[in-house]
Amino acid sequence: MLETPRCFTRSCKHYTGVYQPDETEMTERNVCEAFPEQIPDEIAYGNNLHLKPLKDQSNTIVYEKEA
Repeated sequence: MLETPRCFTRSCKHYTGVYQPDETEMTERNVCEAFPEQIPDEIAYGNNLHLKPLKDQSNTIVYEKEA
């Protein structure tokens, strides 16, 4: 089981939840519209509030509080 990511606790409207590619806990990862493969740890669990896109991010989606 994954630790609760900051994206969830901060109520980011782009957070889509936990994805399990093979339907087991061994492969689960937090995903969102900005990072559909996996939210980087610096955002999910670190101090990066994701107010600006990361250098290697393939889109410009950033944190937005859910209404």
